Amino acid sequence: MFRLLLLLIIIVPALEIGVLILSGNYLGVWPTIFLIVLTGVIGAWLAKREGLQTLRLAQLQMQQGQLPSGVILDGICILIGGVVLLTPGFITDFIGFYLLIPFTRATAKAFLMKISQRMINSGNFIFISRK
Repeated sequence: MFRLLLLLIIIVPALEIGVLILSGNYLGVWPTIFLIVLTGVIGAWLAKREGLQTLRLAQLQMQQGQLPSGVILDGICILIGGVVLLTPGFITDFIGFYLLIPFTRATAKAFLMKISQRMINSGNFIFISRK
């Protein structure tokens, strides 16, 4: 897992720089900067809207005595998507919007569920319940 994270930390910024250079050459410097700022503003607005909606849904489920497990995964996806959108670049913006839009977030949630279930089954993830 650490190797994969280290590889992502090295490869993603290098790819982002390449895409930004290509975009600057194709569109121009100012349109590229405008697109980066625009995606950041739209992403912040979308993250706030989706985050507040998810928080309200979690509160409603807890008031009804339900465990908001799916909503928690929504919140994690929204948090990661919002943070990724704050970094300049088109690849990270795509990933951020993918995690923020409810229709596409469902596939990310399924992937997170699969990974967490695998970690629980292998013993790498442990639940501690205090009552």
